[in-house]
Amino acid sequence: MALLITSKCINCDMCDPECPNQAIYMGSKVYEIDPDKCTECVGHYDQPTCVSVCPIDCIKPDPNHRESLDTLAEKYLVLTGQVDA
Repeated sequence: MALLITSKCINCDMCDPECPNQAIYMGSKVYEIDPDKCTECVGHYDQPTCVSVCPIDCIKPDPNHRESLDTLAEKYLVLTGQVDA
């Protein structure tokens, strides 16, 4: 499942530079996560780095983008050019 940044975000910019897939960007009010790029750091790290660095714990699983670990791993392979889409 992709992650999302809640409206509690304080725009501290801690998460954006930590994302290995460049899935985090500044939205209209708070940072947002592109679910097409978010792999929850599968293939990169053991846990999502954005969640680890968020000082107010506002990054949560996105219930609208549920994905299995296998799907996240496949997305990682496509995003890194290891397999074709």
